Amino acid sequence: MESEGLESDGLRPFRLVPWFSPRPWGRLDLRPWYSETGTTEPVGEAWLTGPQCVVETGEFAGRTLQQVTAEAGDAILGEGGGAEFPLLVKLLFPNEKLSVQVHPDDAMAWELGQPRGKTECWYVLEAKTGATIALGLREGVTVDAVRAAIGAGKLEELLEWVPVEAGEMVFVDAGTVHSIGPGVVLLETQQTSDATFRLYDYGRGRELHLELGLRALKTRTAAGKVSPRAMDGFTRLIEQRYFVVDRYDVAAGDEVIVPVDGAGCVVGLSGLTTVAGEGCEAVELPMGRAVVVPASVGEVRVKSRVGASFVRCFAPVVAE
Repeated sequence: MESEGLESDGLRPFRLVPWFSPRPWGRLDLRPWYSETGTTEPVGEAWLTGPQCVVETGEFAGRTLQQVTAEAGDAILGEGGGAEFPLLVKLLFPNEKLSVQVHPDDAMAWELGQPRGKTECWYVLEAKTGATIALGLREGVTVDAVRAAIGAGKLEELLEWVPVEAGEMVFVDAGTVHSIGPGVVLLETQQTSDATFRLYDYGRGRELHLELGLRALKTRTAAGKVSPRAMDGFTRLIEQRYFVVDRYDVAAGDEVIVPVDGAGCVVGLSGLTTVAGEGCEAVELPMGRAVVVPASVGEVRVKSRVGASFVRCFAPVVAE
């Protein structure tokens, strides 16, 4: 799936420009993550690996991630990886509660003619005292009870509200009714999909998707907090069918070798690092930015002069 002039052994890691999505529940000021967003509206999401994100370094500069993966899919995603980057990595900035919503699983998405469902996870980067998320339904709540609560404007009362702190990882299985409260900044890693069914939106006037949402929801799922695991040189935050997220902390002057098996990227959380493949010019990785590592590169060297933290997000290669 390589286009003319794009040799797989010549690809380099490349950095993407975030795409900012205005949302009524978002923030006007995203510092220290971003000083400018290009809009005067509240921004709820910064998409780091969205299909519309523009490449700003290397041979693909000026093209979108969607165009790049369509042209050089095997080299970017690995053999048989398709023509779309499988992970959508975002930063979320809620200043108010998100809508109460649910995402379809793969089976339902396929029935609706969509390529995949939407399973996701949230890594809590910042959390004010008392910050909470809604994760699933309270014990014993039925679909009929959810329908009735929506009609009565009382759906929030049926949700399991969970306190969160910085450094925690939360798994949000498809079918989990959920919401996010204010006072947090989250790194979200999800299947590349924007399939969201709103069940309740606090009277904001946006479209609801009651029938699809009630059909998609599951009264019990595998959603919940995930305990980190210490690995050889990094911390595994989560390992699921669709994604793996690992955290690296690099001391000043140190360098780490980071393998990326399949479609993946590295995302800066603090400080400043450089990312380089074998024989490739290094690309700077500031906080809040993503560098895509082509599958043909295999591994990268990440170095910091001042000390930094970053995460590796990749889609596991599934054996046939």
